[in-house]
Amino acid sequence: MSRPPHPRVADVARVLAEAGATGEVRVLPAEVRTAAAAAAALGVPVGAIVNSLVFLADDAPLLILTSGAHRVDVHQVAALLGVGSLTPAPADVVRRHTGQPIGGVAPVGHPEPLGTLVDVELARHDAVWAAAGHPTAVFPTTYDELLRLTAGTAAEVGEGPGTATTAGNASPAGAPEAVSP
Repeated sequence: MSRPPHPRVADVARVLAEAGATGEVRVLPAEVRTAAAAAAALGVPVGAIVNSLVFLADDAPLLILTSGAHRVDVHQVAALLGVGSLTPAPADVVRRHTGQPIGGVAPVGHPEPLGTLVDVELARHDAVWAAAGHPTAVFPTTYDELLRLTAGTAAEVGEGPGTATTAGNASPAGAPEAVSP
């Protein structure tokens, strides 16, 4: 007999099903709070892991979904958005705006819609894996489906795979919408 899913995971699975998502939530035997851990557990390249990172863009929450092999350049994204500052959100802010813990933030299933940017680097992979509301839960999707599910905006959020200037709350999944914070 299996135990019932975590309530946040059940919420994310419901939202995905209602949106017609093609992938199903998978619960892993252990927590995978980083892209590297998720990639190892799933046997996929780290670039195929969706990091769901919450930032504050001039104090407004913004979800950035980026490839696990790519880092968010906060200066580049701030300029893209036309905001004065872009800073990683503290854990309590992430939880308040997503209802989910860092390391398990899904791109969907938040209490209120979040503006979301989706890293164009994720398009390099036929399938990508995102968190599903808890550090033990993930789901497969595609770049195009991720854009649709989140109503996100495709964006170049860094200079290229692995070029780091500043990164936020590393997590295997997440997303803001059309770029007004």
